[in-house]
Amino acid sequence: MSAEQALTEHGIVLPEPPTPKGNYVPAVLHKGVLYLSGQGPLMENGEFATGLVGRDFTVEQAYNHARQTGLVLLSVARATLGSLDRVERVLSLFGMVNAVPGFEQHPKVINGCSDLFVEVFGEAGRHSRAAVGMGSLPMNISVELTATLAVRD
Repeated sequence: MSAEQALTEHGIVLPEPPTPKGNYVPAVLHKGVLYLSGQGPLMENGEFATGLVGRDFTVEQAYNHARQTGLVLLSVARATLGSLDRVERVLSLFGMVNAVPGFEQHPKVINGCSDLFVEVFGEAGRHSRAAVGMGSLPMNISVELTATLAVRD
């Protein structure tokens, strides 16, 4: 099944790609590799989830934030490529969690995006990954993610 078919079959609707908040582009396609800039949890109400995981949000809520952020990454990838069917493989995911000191469940949070990528791309969605905690993130968002994708011509 193609990625675009998987979106339809699973009832996944991608948000509009957000505009950059600084001097950068949302994605760079270079020699068959798509580098996606950091994105945050743009929720269904159109606002970003802000606050600390472990204080303002549970692990389960933050998992959903990571999934929402993954939807934003997919939206940027589709806008750049024209179709997610051009994605050959998800290569890498870098996940940052805005968490209270001593928080240790970063991988469980970032699984929200990892699980989404496997749902959309199947085995090609499995990727290398880092899941780390941060003392703060831009605009106090709860999660920020970047991804690197291999692209077909």
